[in-house]
Amino acid sequence: MSTESFVLEVTGMTCASCVSSVEKVALGAGNVESVSVNLPLQRAVVNITSQADLASTKKSVIAAIERSGFGANEEREKSMMIENARKDLRVQSRKVVLALLMALPTLYLSMLAKDFGEFNGVNTRLLLALIGTAPVYFWAGWQFHSNAWKAIRSGSANMDVLIHLGTSVGFLWSSLVTLSPLLDATPSVFSSSSHVFFDGVVFIIGFVLLGNWMEAGAKLKATDAVHGLMSLQPKQARFVTDESMGHTDMQRVDSIPIGSLIKVLLGETIPLDGVVHQGKVSIDTSMMTGEPYPVRRKEGEEVSAGTLVLDGTVFIRTTHRSKDTLLARIIHLVEEAQMGKAPIQRLVDRVASIFVPVVVGMAILASMFWLLYPDSASYNPMNSNSELAVMVLVSTLVIACPCALGLATPTALIAGTGVGARHGLLIKGIEALEQAHKVDTLVVDKTGTLTSGKPRVSHIELLDCEVKEILSIAASLEAESTHPLAEAILTSWSNVTSARPELTEIQTLPGMGMIGDNDGVLVAIGNIELMDEVGVKISDDVLVKISQAATRGVTVVLVSQGLKLLGWIEARDRIRESTERAVRKAKQAGFEIIMLTGDRKEAAETVAKEVGIVNVVAGVKPDQKAAHVRELQEQGRNVAMVGDGINDAAALSAANVGIAMGAGSDIAVDAADFVLLRNDLIDAVSSLDLGRSTMRRIRGNLRWAFAYNIVGIPLAMGVTLPFTGVLLPPAFAAAAMSLSSVSVVANSLVLRWWSPIRE
Repeated sequence: MSTESFVLEVTGMTCASCVSSVEKVALGAGNVESVSVNLPLQRAVVNITSQADLASTKKSVIAAIERSGFGANEEREKSMMIENARKDLRVQSRKVVLALLMALPTLYLSMLAKDFGEFNGVNTRLLLALIGTAPVYFWAGWQFHSNAWKAIRSGSANMDVLIHLGTSVGFLWSSLVTLSPLLDATPSVFSSSSHVFFDGVVFIIGFVLLGNWMEAGAKLKATDAVHGLMSLQPKQARFVTDESMGHTDMQRVDSIPIGSLIKVLLGETIPLDGVVHQGKVSIDTSMMTGEPYPVRRKEGEEVSAGTLVLDGTVFIRTTHRSKDTLLARIIHLVEEAQMGKAPIQRLVDRVASIFVPVVVGMAILASMFWLLYPDSASYNPMNSNSELAVMVLVSTLVIACPCALGLATPTALIAGTGVGARHGLLIKGIEALEQAHKVDTLVVDKTGTLTSGKPRVSHIELLDCEVKEILSIAASLEAESTHPLAEAILTSWSNVTSARPELTEIQTLPGMGMIGDNDGVLVAIGNIELMDEVGVKISDDVLVKISQAATRGVTVVLVSQGLKLLGWIEARDRIRESTERAVRKAKQAGFEIIMLTGDRKEAAETVAKEVGIVNVVAGVKPDQKAAHVRELQEQGRNVAMVGDGINDAAALSAANVGIAMGAGSDIAVDAADFVLLRNDLIDAVSSLDLGRSTMRRIRGNLRWAFAYNIVGIPLAMGVTLPFTGVLLPPAFAAAAMSLSSVSVVANSLVLRWWSPIRE
């Protein structure tokens, strides 16, 4: 059954349990197939059945999310979302300042200061501590209390529940202890106690708010790359209203149709994809591809939205609408990748969904144990078992917040995909990252991957015809092809003649070449296998000459008419300048490199020797490429395939990681997991390195998050108290919890300084 989806902006999420709660309530709204929630991006992608009404389902999902204590809206314009996030950050900062300003005075009054009199029988020191704690608890911490009750009413539990319970127990206990002289029938446990937790309440709220504030700022930085890409496309363009007179009018880019003429001035950003209609111009593409040097574009050559005009004025004929530009596709790819979830993160989400109820139960059990345990006097740091029980309850509730677990994967994923996009390496999903760090074998195509993909005719060998005849037949066949050799042959033909026969019934035979009908006579262009297929006999002497030509590293294309071989065309493709360095870097990274090409063995081995590749598999048809990749996988290899053409698409899909050159065919790009905008093999090595680096951060984050809870929760429960006499105070528990979340985000942000391999 087909599905459709919509995206919601979800506010108020702070931890993995929040993510689980939102997904749970959204799934229960009806007609919802699946939900994917991203914590740092504050987004939810909701997939519904195509039979469901989109508008009503969206309303019911939003209502369900809001009932559970979170905010939900239709996704707004990105710039507005960013501005709102910054406003929330400023509000959060004011709450942090209040809480931290009150922290030290409250700590002094609660624990360090000596008593200095009474006010109506109430200890003045404790009363001042209560007055200082109240605005922090009721104003700065109100979001925790409000969200906690919404979550409880909806039958879910999240970090806010733990913070609310911990601070409320501490504040209520401390208030009753302080005000017991004014209250009738106060239990003796309060009137006889001297220990209060006002400092813990203030520190808990203060540290959690500080952690959230630092996380929010870090998450904004992690998405800087995508936000930067979004800012590259201008909102308006100079639309040429009268091409003969050159009159222009400023119009919104989303209203400009394909085929329109636009004018771009010196220093302006190109607003839409197109081809240069008039003028020559240098363009800065570094914002999109990371390419440090300007590129020169002349009439008929393509330019992309988001790139900067460096000299002069240029007129551009648009080829895409604003939503379909290369820049828009890049942003879409990056956002989709950032919304992905690794299998390990799905496990974390399941753990988080039961984490809070389990922790609450453990905190209550530990508190009851210390309340009822009779032999704790020798190592009890408090004055009574009741005070010890309250401290254990508050500390356990606070330290166990699953923030670090929820942030471990998505923050690293956002940072990794963002820095990749900034350098022209597009990652299409979390699965690609997971597979990238396992890759041990790099399979590369030759034409367009190791070479520039723009061959030129270097020689024409004639057997029984004239140059015009062989080029005319070849050009008539290749006019129907998108292969790089076709352009080379057509260029060579146009330099010799403008005449060519009108062929019919033109067919492409995959892996061999093309055939057609010329007034009842079969004509063909392709390899030796094609000549055998159409019945053309080739003498041994000619075969030797063809083999000798191939050893020079050229591609040999045979041309026949009827049963007669007319000759062959030799085309030479320049090896990319960075290919040899890329092969060397790949070997240093531990990859085994295999060239997989449809070209002749002699030509392939010549190129392989020049760039340093030992393993060559030549003469491979498109379907055989995928089969060879699967054969390597059956041997236990983890394979990354790098290619650019339609004939590489099946192999790209079959590989563990498919890497497509960005200028390649749309089919190849769609089939790949990584897309390289610079069309450079060294970027393929860089993309695998980025995958490894990102997964190292994700795994390190998860190890730290799990280790923190495994160590912190028992300490807060007092497991080590009988042996060490040390108990974790609530303020320390709050600091440790905030530190764990901030450290996970900071560890992920290290990826922002990752750089691709260049030298």
